[in-house]
Amino acid sequence: MTGAATAAALDDVDRGLVHALHLDGRAPFSRIAAVLGVSTQTVARRYRRLRARAGLRVVGLADPHCAGLVQWLVRLTAAPHGAQDLARALARRSDTSWVKLASGGTEILAVVHAPADGADGHALLLHDIPRTAGITAVSAHALLHTYLGGPTAWRGRAGILDEGQRRQLAPHGDRRGGDRLLGAGPVLTAADGALLAALQRDGRTGQAELAAATGWSPATVARRLTALRDAGALFFDVEVDDALFGATTQAMLWMAVAPARLDRVATALAGHAELAFVAATTGRTNVVAQALCPDPAALHRYLTGRLGGQAAIHTLETAPVLRTVKGAGPIAPPAAPPRPAASARGGRGAARPGAGHPRAGGGPRG
Repeated sequence: MTGAATAAALDDVDRGLVHALHLDGRAPFSRIAAVLGVSTQTVARRYRRLRARAGLRVVGLADPHCAGLVQWLVRLTAAPHGAQDLARALARRSDTSWVKLASGGTEILAVVHAPADGADGHALLLHDIPRTAGITAVSAHALLHTYLGGPTAWRGRAGILDEGQRRQLAPHGDRRGGDRLLGAGPVLTAADGALLAALQRDGRTGQAELAAATGWSPATVARRLTALRDAGALFFDVEVDDALFGATTQAMLWMAVAPARLDRVATALAGHAELAFVAATTGRTNVVAQALCPDPAALHRYLTGRLGGQAAIHTLETAPVLRTVKGAGPIAPPAAPPRPAASARGGRGAARPGAGHPRAGGGPRG
């Protein structure tokens, strides 16, 4: 489906389903149906259709701190004839996410996940990229703090359900947007690797399939999922074509802000409806954001209006995003076409089985 046609085809049930999955990616279809006021079969049918036609996918992601990882936002400039092949090669790696082509197809953006202690973790940054033919420039920016993104959905996808509906869908113990239990050190262990790998492929994988993947009992899987979510160590993101929600123009914004005012500016930017991602970084620019707008004119109005009103922003570089090659999760196989509706039963284990490197969350959106 193309941008305009796809957006026109969405109704409130589709939008409500996507919003519900942002609130709880593993919510049973029966609970989502009760909140939306439709049948369980309708929710299951819409989910399958959006998976097949709009790339809808729930992805389980680890909090970087809890996984002992640091995230790098890497910018590569390459010759136009080789940029797409390089982007696809980066997308196939297990230590990357959010691989994008930008700036007329000559710039590649990617989030690289590396161990915070540096042990065996910087092969891509220090060895693989410099030796890749066709690259003319490289810069790497450590993501120091995420102000918007990760567990927090872009407002363009999260405006259909009212407060009462949101409360019904919020998982018990969810710490999204609140204080996370990070003081005791890394929460995730090597034993969680198989669980995280399965959830990265499909965050709605059922507990029986997760038990088979991990070698644990379904009860152990359920307890571990609850513990990780309650600790803020695991959250669920939603991948879907943002053109569904009218965002046909995307751009990465690189800003230099006076350090003393960085926190105030980034916090203010996190409240802008036009932005899906805001983070503080290292480098010559120290704030990066992703803008999602209906068209180039809307992006221009945002840059010269609301963003332009931030006097503490000294410089601004804009890089239009042409295509997202890889999102938060690993490259998914082509989705099967929609099938006739079947009875969908609820349960904490969620609806459909999924299709390893445990990947942390965060990064620019699709």
